Amino acid sequence: MSDDREGASADEAAGASEELTHTTEDGDVQMVDVGAKERTARRAVARGEIRLDESTVEAIRADEIGKGDVLTTARIGAVQAVKHTWETIPMCHQIPITNVDTDFDVRADRVVLDVAVETTGKTGCEMEALEGVTTGLNVVWDMVKAAEKDAEGQYPGTAIEGVEVVSKEKRALD
Repeated sequence: MSDDREGASADEAAGASEELTHTTEDGDVQMVDVGAKERTARRAVARGEIRLDESTVEAIRADEIGKGDVLTTARIGAVQAVKHTWETIPMCHQIPITNVDTDFDVRADRVVLDVAVETTGKTGCEMEALEGVTTGLNVVWDMVKAAEKDAEGQYPGTAIEGVEVVSKEKRALD
């Protein structure tokens, strides 16, 4: 995109040195061609949290949720989501996942989930880490929803928040 093109937006002008890689010149959506890129070792970590009633958190700690072990089920869901990201994010490549780590921090009124994904591919793995976090937290919600509902069947205090990529790394393969 040229910043001297008639009708160019301020954003286009500011980012003129960076081409949009997911669109053609005509504006059609396309997958980025990574065929010529070198394989590298990559790692991305994403984090998010689910706010819960303190009594629900205590039930998770005591393994007293009727549906079963909340964190084990959420861990499985997170890993499955990482492995299937390319099927749910339209322009994501299927990449070789070499490792997935999940870390739950159960606090008084929330559960924080970090998902670290590693690959030896031609493109990053931050989308996989984000998918792991969001699915893992959705599984927590699904497992505890009976405990979280109010008298009207709503979830006034339950919320998934702060989903973000906290780090990403790239290094040459040995």
